[in-house]
Formats: sequence, structure tokens, C-alpha cells
Amino acid sequence: MSSRAQTVPSRKLDIAWVRQQFPSLQQTVNGQPAAFFDAPGGTQVPQRVIDAISQYLAHSNANTGGAFATSRATDQVIAEARAAMADLFNCAPDEVVFGANMTSLTFALSRAIGRELKSGDELLVTCLDHDANVSPWVCLETCGAKVRTADIQTADCTLDMFDLQAKIRRNTRLVAVGYAANAVGTINDVAEVVRLAHAAGAMAFIDAVHYAPHGPIDVRALDCDFLACSSYKFFGPHLGILYGKREQLQRLRPYKLRACTEHLPDRWETGTQNHECLAGLTAAVDYIADVGRYHHPAAQTRREAILAAYEVFQQHEREMVEQLIAGLLAIPGLAFYGLKDPAQFDRRTPTVAIRMEGRTPRELATHLGERGIFTWDGNYYAINLAERLGVQESGGMLRIGLAHYNTAEEMERLLTELRTLAK
Repeated sequence: MSSRAQTVPSRKLDIAWVRQQFPSLQQTVNGQPAAFFDAPGGTQVPQRVIDAISQYLAHSNANTGGAFATSRATDQVIAEARAAMADLFNCAPDEVVFGANMTSLTFALSRAIGRELKSGDELLVTCLDHDANVSPWVCLETCGAKVRTADIQTADCTLDMFDLQAKIRRNTRLVAVGYAANAVGTINDVAEVVRLAHAAGAMAFIDAVHYAPHGPIDVRALDCDFLACSSYKFFGPHLGILYGKREQLQRLRPYKLRACTEHLPDRWETGTQNHECLAGLTAAVDYIADVGRYHHPAAQTRREAILAAYEVFQQHEREMVEQLIAGLLAIPGLAFYGLKDPAQFDRRTPTVAIRMEGRTPRELATHLGERGIFTWDGNYYAINLAERLGVQESGGMLRIGLAHYNTAEEMERLLTELRTLAK
């Protein structure tokens, strides 16, 4: 549903209007309203995304490149999805590559980069990242390269920039870092990471999966070589999206089928794409833009509307995370992992990780889940971080991850249950 006819000037997120867009938020569990604090594992989707996928399958379902109406409609769906992501990333449409998920795209890119590596070359990853931004690069040690790992400051789970800088050397070929940590919410200084990488002649790869639903992305300003994200983390279907600088996408040699052309970005896309989900992807980006138009009617272009949306997302999420962290820190026997100083909250997303004395993370998640409060337990694929914090062998942590559709009332329900468990 388009919101243009309903636009009202506002600088504060209209949470009631937002929640009307998401049918899943109306669910109940054991008589309790469902509260979705599982956003880092995948956000909920607005009705328009569901409708776009359904409409494609009902009216345009065909393979691409045919000389008939539904195939031409599919060509248009792909073009529209590329244009939407170009607006989200601030790049050109031919710099947008689609795939099954971020992990698959990263493996494909790592294999292409592996073609040009030699013994003695180095790659740098961090112990703060999701394993999808670690293992694809570690696999390149079979090419003779060495993978080094930048450490963290364990007190607040922030990247140790001194250690990272020291480990970028003349033979470093790529630096891979997350825009934000999916386990504890830390936002990294990716602009500085890219600068350091380029100063050493290395490429920079940014995993923006966790950051994408929370903050604006500008690959032109970042000047990164590659950036990847997943649309099911920003209100869309399960798809991976890769940005690559045009010159890098042209220079590297991907593994591909003979039928695949050498044109960009086709040479990087293997087989038939998930057309129905591409229709849903465009709808997800348009949802973000419509939030921007609803709250900032002066926004003209889709890019301007996207930036306006993130402004109100961040304001609302900042209020929510302040309430959440203050409440968590007041609970006795609770261990908190990550940034907890409100003065530093511009360096974090509204994702937190905790442990509670006398309760395993799975026990906490189960108790909350039975009461309609959805959280994650474990390591969330941030294996290096769980090992570095010493929690991998004892069940990891309980992760509470907010999105802009969460409310203060949901937060208080969560905190009330945790206080009960701490008694």
C-alpha cells in the first residue's frame, strides 16, 4: 500500500502506522502478543513485499530473455530490483549483483580473488564478524595465502583499530570487516578500515548484513571495493546482494557458465535468479522509501526518501536501546556484552547480548519464547567472537535485537520477564 496520500510532516517515527504495514506483528503466542526481538536473524516483512512476490508468481512467472510478455515482465522486474538497490547503496545498477544469500556471494567472490593470490599474500579478517565474512577468506589459505585476524577490546566488544592497523601490511591483499557486529551491535569505523586497506594497496570488503536495516549505506562515500548484504535483514525476502566497484567486477574472473555473458553484472550471476524474490526486494526498498516520504514529504528522489527513513529509524531505535540497556544493567546477576555507555550509542545498533547467572541462554530464550517474546541464543555464527569472550562452550549468549517496528511496551514486557528470572 502506497503511503503518499497519507503523508504528514513528522520527525518522530509514527510507530502505529509502521506496525500496520507488518501482518506478522498481529500474531499471538499462548495468548500473548508476539514481540519480535529476533531482527538480526531476519526482520519481518511488510504486506507489500508479500503482495509483490505473489503478484509476480500469479502474472509474470517466466524465465528472462524471451520474446513474449511474461518474460519481458521478468526482465523489467530484474531491472527494477537493480535500480532499487542502486538507490539503497548509492551506486550504479550494473554494480549490483544478486545471489542466493550473502554467504554464497562472498564465497563466489573469494574464489575469484583466489585466482590471483600467491604464496605469501595475506588477508585480514576480524574476530568480531559473522563467519560468513571469515570462512570464505580462510578457505583461500589453500591458495597459499595467510589469513590474519584483528582482535577486539573485550570490555566493550569494539574492534581494536590499533591491532587491525598493525596487521595491514605490504603483502595484505584484502581486508574484510563487518559494518556492524551481528552478535553485539558494534558499528565499526568502516571508512577508516577502507582507508587503511587502500593505503596498503589492499581491497576492502564490507559485510553490511547487520547494518542495513539500521543505517544508510553510501558505497561512493565509503569507497569500498565490495559490500554485501541480505534483503531478509532489511524487511525483504531471502536474497543476497553484492555491490562491487565496476573496475573490480570487470577485472576479476568469476567462475561462471559459458552461457553467461561477459557483461556486468551478468558475469557474476550464476543460473536463473529468484525472480519472485527480486520483485519482493524492490517492494522492501520502496517500503523504506515510503517511510521516508511519510515522515519527510519534501523528499524528492527515492534515495532522498531512503535517507529520510533511516533518520527516523535511528531516532526511534536510539530511544528503544537506551530503555533496553538501562533496564538490563539494573538486573542483578546479568552480564552484558558490548557498548553500554549512552554517550557511545551512535557506535552501536539496537542489538545486545547478555548472559544471566544460573540460567543458560537457551533456558532464557525458551522461557521468553513461551511468553511470545522471540530472542536468539547461541553464537549466531559469530564463532570467533563467542570463543574470544569465553562463552562458546557454555551456550553462547542471549541476543536481543530490535528493529524500528518494536515498541516501548514490548521492551518493558521483556525486561519484566528477565527480572522475574533473576530472582
